Amino acid sequence: MSTTTFLTPVQEQIYLVEERMRAQANEEHHPDLRAALNHLISAGGKRVRPTVVLLVGNMLGAPPERLIALGAAIEMLHTATLVHDDLIDGALLRRGIPTLNSQWSPAATVLTGDFIFARAAKLAAETDSVAVMKHFAETLAIMVNGELAQMFDARGIYDRTHYYKRIYAKTGSLFELASHAAALLCDVGTDVRERMRQYGYNIGMAFQIVDDILDFVGDTATLGKPAGSDLLNGLVTLPALYYIEANPDDPNVRLLAKGEYHNTARMKELIESIRHSEAIRQSLDEAGQFTRRALEALADLPTGVERQALEDLAHYIIERHV
Repeated sequence: MSTTTFLTPVQEQIYLVEERMRAQANEEHHPDLRAALNHLISAGGKRVRPTVVLLVGNMLGAPPERLIALGAAIEMLHTATLVHDDLIDGALLRRGIPTLNSQWSPAATVLTGDFIFARAAKLAAETDSVAVMKHFAETLAIMVNGELAQMFDARGIYDRTHYYKRIYAKTGSLFELASHAAALLCDVGTDVRERMRQYGYNIGMAFQIVDDILDFVGDTATLGKPAGSDLLNGLVTLPALYYIEANPDDPNVRLLAKGEYHNTARMKELIESIRHSEAIRQSLDEAGQFTRRALEALADLPTGVERQALEDLAHYIIERHV
């Protein structure tokens, strides 16, 4: 499925979101900040999160200007997390384009990420909604706490509850914010707002599960990193969990259980075993379950191009493996 399917109804508004993002580093700020922000915005991405904001808000009747501010706030928040993540991971490329930290010092990169966080918060405030600002702040705290937990506690742990908490903090929470905050700007009841929260939560969880599948089955050129890089770094994702549950006596699984994921040769063997096992299909099936719950959340909501686009987006998320 082409991304155009769900982007078309909001394409013009996406341009406005990007303009609002670029305007956050105006002439009053250091010119290098403007250059960095333009570099990050020009690096692209499908703008899936602001698309969710715009589709939900348009479907439910949110004021357009406040919706643009919210879309820009959420994409700026996402961008800031990528700046810090790339620095933490030592990544030199993202989407084939040099990362900020590949060109700047760590200190300058951190400060740029901080600036983007601050401007994202300002944009959230421009929605004139205390409820939105509260949810925005809570989501940022969840994401940072999740990164800290991943850094200090996640290596070598294979536990489903731990995994779901981690991907919610990493991805699910931001998609949840995009859909729920857009509904908060609309004159709708709590039931509709809760359904929108559920929609965002479920597509966010599915999105991360598919990312975790692609980490095993995608080619290195497309991924920009070795296949199975998460496991090589000690992070156990859903495909690995399914394989571990089905093959507890695999010598490489036992090695992982001892926390010896630093044995690169043995972990590469485990990665190949996972790649060619039922674990990939099982993980995709689970992503599909999250997607179906997202589609169920849209039931009885206004029909039209926005709802159809939200359905198309949900389908696209689990078809990215094709």
